[in-house]
Amino acid sequence: MAKRFKHLETSVIHDGYDAKDMLGSLTPPLFQTSTFTFATAEQGERRFSGDEEGYIYSRIGNPTVTALEERMAALEHGERGLAFGSGMAAVSAVLIALTKANDHIVCSSGLYGCTFDLLSMMEEKYVITHSLSNMNSADELRKCIKPETACIYVETPINPTMKLIDLAMVAKVAKEFAIPVVVDNTFCSPYIQRPLDLGCDIVVHSATKYIGGHGDVIAGLVVGSKDFLDTVQMSTQKDIGGIISPFDAWLLIRGLKTLPVRLDRHCDNAEQIFTKLKDHPKVASIYYPGDQANPSYAIMEKQMKRGGGMISFEIKGTKQDAQAMLNALSFVKIAVSLGDAETLIEHPATMTHAVIPEAFRLEMGITDQLIRLSVGLEKWEDVWDDLKQALDKI
Repeated sequence: MAKRFKHLETSVIHDGYDAKDMLGSLTPPLFQTSTFTFATAEQGERRFSGDEEGYIYSRIGNPTVTALEERMAALEHGERGLAFGSGMAAVSAVLIALTKANDHIVCSSGLYGCTFDLLSMMEEKYVITHSLSNMNSADELRKCIKPETACIYVETPINPTMKLIDLAMVAKVAKEFAIPVVVDNTFCSPYIQRPLDLGCDIVVHSATKYIGGHGDVIAGLVVGSKDFLDTVQMSTQKDIGGIISPFDAWLLIRGLKTLPVRLDRHCDNAEQIFTKLKDHPKVASIYYPGDQANPSYAIMEKQMKRGGGMISFEIKGTKQDAQAMLNALSFVKIAVSLGDAETLIEHPATMTHAVIPEAFRLEMGITDQLIRLSVGLEKWEDVWDDLKQALDKI
């Protein structure tokens, strides 16, 4: 089903599903089935050979999952979407599909810990090397590209340092070398940033975060060209098996309906918390895309609708002080993940990015004093009161 609506606020509710096709059901039905029956043996043959469209087995396709995939493709302005059982299943399927032994990947200077671990495993087992680039300029990026470079992989904002990468610049350089650009858009969602509109080729999400929005599902999503994702579906997804369940797809469809409303509240709250944190005497530095003093603010204005709901800050003190601050919180939850209704806080150096060797971690800017905050949907004054009383105890 093609994109039908001009505005995302309408698309999140209606694209990818037509009630007329499903007995008038307002909500997309949950097709909780592992397999599908064929009217005849010959129909089964046609389905398996590709001569006839239709569902075969839920590892290969499911109507509830299809509704989610079509809606995400519409939201990201891509040709096709593909859903996975986790964000890392999505990332690994894409990187495996794009590479072969002895290839090379250029990555942004910061990466989620499990992505870094995946790349390290690919290098150790399959000699698929990678290098980190600040991507501060086109010339700097060009110097990192080798004859065997298969793709460029970008996080922006980078997790957890919140550094921004100019996606239009990266896409322009990539096209000079005819290599695809993969963007992890988890921190923004398509409501805030659309990498494909900026010339990038593939978007990945940990749909566990803002897409789901309620902390009750683990899932991943990829959006890109139909040709590429058709290949991924019938190779790395089908054969490795990192699929999403129909029920989890149904939960994501439900979560998407409120994405714009939720993101506006996340952003409103984050802007208020940012102004308070930056002036607190125990905060040494703060990183937020919506900070007008941020060197990357011009990039934010160019490619992001708003500053998002994520803030990172460094405290004045030691690792133990950072942990003590977290332990002193009353209702703000110490937890990894992000994008939930609840405000979540974590210590990247010992949690989400603990698998990264210290030298690399420090090079990425992930110090023992750095704290990552996912600002939730609560009344922002209550969130600030809790953060302030905990900071005051350092």
